[in-house]
Amino acid sequence: MKSSQAKTKKKVSRGKKEGLKKAAAKRTATLPVVVSNRRREWRFDLPLRAVVEGKLPQGEDFREATTLENISSGGAYFGLNSGVVVGSKLNLMINLPEKLTEGRKMCLVINGTAVRLEKPEKRGKRQGVAVRFSRNFRFIAVDQAESKQ
Repeated sequence: MKSSQAKTKKKVSRGKKEGLKKAAAKRTATLPVVVSNRRREWRFDLPLRAVVEGKLPQGEDFREATTLENISSGGAYFGLNSGVVVGSKLNLMINLPEKLTEGRKMCLVINGTAVRLEKPEKRGKRQGVAVRFSRNFRFIAVDQAESKQ
C-alpha cells in the first residue's frame, strides 16, 4: 500500500514540475511558436521569371520560359507546356529582382529534379511541375547567361 502511494505522489509532483516548466517557458518565450508545418522549408509566393531547360522523355532537348509560382530553399513550383516526367533533370535560370541585386541584372542558375506533376485543369493551361533543387547553384550576370547561349 505504501509503495503505490509513493508512486502516486511521484507522478503528481512530476506533473506539477512539468506544468511549472511550461508556464515559465511561456512567460520567457520571445519568439512565436510554430505549431506545425509539413514542409521542410518555408515557401515564398514569388512570381519570378525563369527559363527551364532539360530533356523530354523522347530524348529531345527543350527550353521554355515560365514564371515561378513559389520557391523555397529546397525547390520551386511552376507551369510548363513541355511534358516533362517525374525524375526529369531540369536546369533553371531564375531572373532575380534588381532590388535584390543592387540594380544589376542577375540570375540564379540551379539544377533540380521534377518530383511531382499536376495535370492542367483546363485546356491550354500548363502542367504544374514541382522541382527539388540539387545543392549546386551559382549567380551569374544576365549578359553572361545570354552570351553562353
